[in-house]
Amino acid sequence: MDQPIKQGIVTELISLLTEGNAHVTFEEACAGLTPAHWNQHVPEVPYTIWQLVEHVRIAQWDIVEFSLGAGHTSPDWPTGYWPAASATADETTWQHTLEQIQADRQRFIALLQSPTTNLLAPIRHGDGQTLLREAMLIGDHTAYHTGEIVLIRRLLHAWK
Repeated sequence: MDQPIKQGIVTELISLLTEGNAHVTFEEACAGLTPAHWNQHVPEVPYTIWQLVEHVRIAQWDIVEFSLGAGHTSPDWPTGYWPAASATADETTWQHTLEQIQADRQRFIALLQSPTTNLLAPIRHGDGQTLLREAMLIGDHTAYHTGEIVLIRRLLHAWK
């Protein structure tokens, strides 16, 4: 792939992963919450805000690890991708989850920016996935759940 074209695509992917563009960012959706908010169940919603945030962390971590090497084993689906229905988080757990999401995102961005990265080459240990696809998967998955976080915040009367 032509280097200027690759750089343009990488720039757009980084924007997808870090900016809100047409919606709020993941960080904005999670900002200003208290343990009472992130651990509160809403009727007819199967998970809390923290459970959604933890799910985003686990799924993104899995995609990043898969993208980085063949030695990774993904969690069992679906149980390995979600905390227990009764799980809650304290301040330390909440902060650790948010920090891990940012750290894993930065590891993935570093992989995208590597001069040796071919965005369109099939990942050797995969079954047709490319880094371009994995980047779009992280962006799409996070955006989907960011919308759910905002909706739960609205139901809790905890949104602007």
